[in-house]
Amino acid sequence: MKKERSLVRKIYLEKTIEKVEKKIKLLGIYCHYDAIDLLNIRLLISIAIFAFGIIFFDTGYIIAPLWTLIFYIGSEYIVLDYPIKKRGKKLEEEAVFFFEVLSLTLESGRNLNVALEMTASNIDNELSAEFKKSLAEIRLGKSFSESITDMKSRIPSDTINNALLNITQSSIFGNSILESLNNQLDFLREKRLLEVKSEISKLPTKISAISVVFFIPIMLLVILSPVVLQFFFG
Repeated sequence: MKKERSLVRKIYLEKTIEKVEKKIKLLGIYCHYDAIDLLNIRLLISIAIFAFGIIFFDTGYIIAPLWTLIFYIGSEYIVLDYPIKKRGKKLEEEAVFFFEVLSLTLESGRNLNVALEMTASNIDNELSAEFKKSLAEIRLGKSFSESITDMKSRIPSDTINNALLNITQSSIFGNSILESLNNQLDFLREKRLLEVKSEISKLPTKISAISVVFFIPIMLLVILSPVVLQFFFG
């Protein structure tokens, strides 16, 4: 089995495999994709699409490469890139509440490890699950900084990773984390507010598009129906 996988790895560039593995990691601890399997499936489907286009279409020499290229690029976006982007937004929404509770726990006099344990055990969301995994690794002998650094590779958000960096530095140098944590919280709230405002500003455009697609044809049908009926039935 190992020989087969090493042979398969020779088909792809090492950089390609590493890129896919990094993206899979950004999907979080609940994702169990395998980079080689994903690459193989994409390759086989691409070959099938190309063969289908060549065999069943007269203009297959044009259609087949185009369809294959669209699938090859689009499949990675649909399977990896878009879920990563969506997960990053979800984690940032969860981070506001998580870091607020962590900040309050630190203010009550707990040290960083205890505060993280208490916060993670009392909050049930995906970000909390990531912290639980890191804390479990620490209990098994991994250092705090190594565990949090590894967690950063699973988080598709620069804002959250900055907060994790501050947590790591606080653990190493013994600095107070409260001020930097509160600054990150303010930034997350402001970012969330700007995103909501952006969504609100897009509403008129979306409503206009819906009106064009649905309401205007219905209105034209209502207005013109007497003329059409008179034309056909006299």
